[in-house]
Amino acid sequence: MGLTWKKRVLTALLGAAAALGLTTLILLLVEATSVLLPADTKFGIVFDAGSSHTSLFVYRWPADKENNTGVVSQALACQVKGPGISSYASNPAQAGESLQDCLEEALALVPEAQHQETPMFLGATAGMRLLSQKNSSQAGDIFAAVSRVLGQAPLDFWGAELLAGQAEGALGWITINYVLGTLIKYSFSGEWIRPLEGTLVGALDMGGASTQITFVPGGPILDKSTQATFRLYGSEHRVYTHSYLCFGRDQMLTRLLARLMESSPGPLVRHPCYHSGYWTTLSPAILYESPCVHTTPPPDLARTLTVEGTGNPGACVSAIRGLFNFSSCEGRGHCAFDGVYQPPVRGRFYCRHAHLTSPPQAFSNFYYTFHFLNLTSKQPLTTVNATIWEFCRRPWKQVEASSPGQDRWLRDHCASGLYILTLLLEGYGFREETWPNIEFHKQAGGTDIGWTLGYMLNLTGVIPAEVPAQWRAESYGIWAAGVVFAVLTLLATLGAVAVHLLWPQG
Repeated sequence: MGLTWKKRVLTALLGAAAALGLTTLILLLVEATSVLLPADTKFGIVFDAGSSHTSLFVYRWPADKENNTGVVSQALACQVKGPGISSYASNPAQAGESLQDCLEEALALVPEAQHQETPMFLGATAGMRLLSQKNSSQAGDIFAAVSRVLGQAPLDFWGAELLAGQAEGALGWITINYVLGTLIKYSFSGEWIRPLEGTLVGALDMGGASTQITFVPGGPILDKSTQATFRLYGSEHRVYTHSYLCFGRDQMLTRLLARLMESSPGPLVRHPCYHSGYWTTLSPAILYESPCVHTTPPPDLARTLTVEGTGNPGACVSAIRGLFNFSSCEGRGHCAFDGVYQPPVRGRFYCRHAHLTSPPQAFSNFYYTFHFLNLTSKQPLTTVNATIWEFCRRPWKQVEASSPGQDRWLRDHCASGLYILTLLLEGYGFREETWPNIEFHKQAGGTDIGWTLGYMLNLTGVIPAEVPAQWRAESYGIWAAGVVFAVLTLLATLGAVAVHLLWPQG
């Protein structure tokens, strides 16, 4: 007895569905290739707590990294309102509260799903180093208050710590060389390549309370306490670095005025670094609040001093030299000042971003002073020296008239310019032939070049890399055919079900 029409149609539909389904499966598997999906993005947050203000930076990098180091970019920079955290010694809780607004900006930028895995760190520099020397209990209270606020955020808080001067210099060196592409860069062939080591540049930094120098010397580093070693992008780097506390711009000006006051028998202090015709009054007590002023305060601290400018650059240089101990290096090679070991300077140097109390906060003191004097275009040393001396000799009225609205900082450009020359030439050992190797910049590659980016680059080396997810992909034509056959398979299956359920028996 032959098959009924219902069974014939049902058999045909089931056969078609099987054939179409098999074809769909073959199209999905044949011609498919494995592809790597884009790596997830990781985030990191760093607070830079300087002597005069605090900044927050958010960085991001692909989770798969390059040679175990993240290719990091800056995603956010936020300026914390108010002074540096060391200024809250009498009210530590306010130091933590001052960070809230910038912290909220960072939390809004980082995806909520990644909050708990995002590291956050606060590093305090020279301002807190000085406070720790002066009153370690007050410094501890500030760190505790800051840690309470940051520890309550839904992030992976790595702590609030005092950053050593040498670490600040070394991390700033990493930042500059990364931004300039001398550590690693992307080639036209689409590969990450490491430039030759001879292209690495040195870093010069001057903040309000300290100054740092970091570079790769031409030979071995004899004093290992001045050596920093780190591994980035598969290469190991050894640099010389040293930080001089109390040799930052603000503390230099305080120390200089204190020395001039001590050598003045009466209430009148003649200041050779201030322009002739300038005068001001102050209480000497504020000078001895600084831990950098080590002399015994006079008994009559309550008196009022009158400070009068004389506009004498020669006497100004002599007074500035008195802040250094150059005699400690006599008869010794590889010595900077104050008996500190330093190999001869070598290669190009960038003057990098630093925190300052007086000038605008986006500038380093090196750049800010030389930019004001129009000396950032690689002028020869003779021109630089002559320009600063000519400026120092100008009467105060002429200086005021030529630079209106800058009264707050104007009087200190002479002292700052001569101090920079003394530090670079007599301190660090730059000469007329190596002077062109120093470049004064506000930024490098449009990026803030403080220590925080270097810290984040170093941090990515200890965060495990993630393996990119794999997926199978087909060409558009194969994918479209697969969709068509899948639809036909579904229709044939539904047709078979309809015949089975709705076609009457017999």
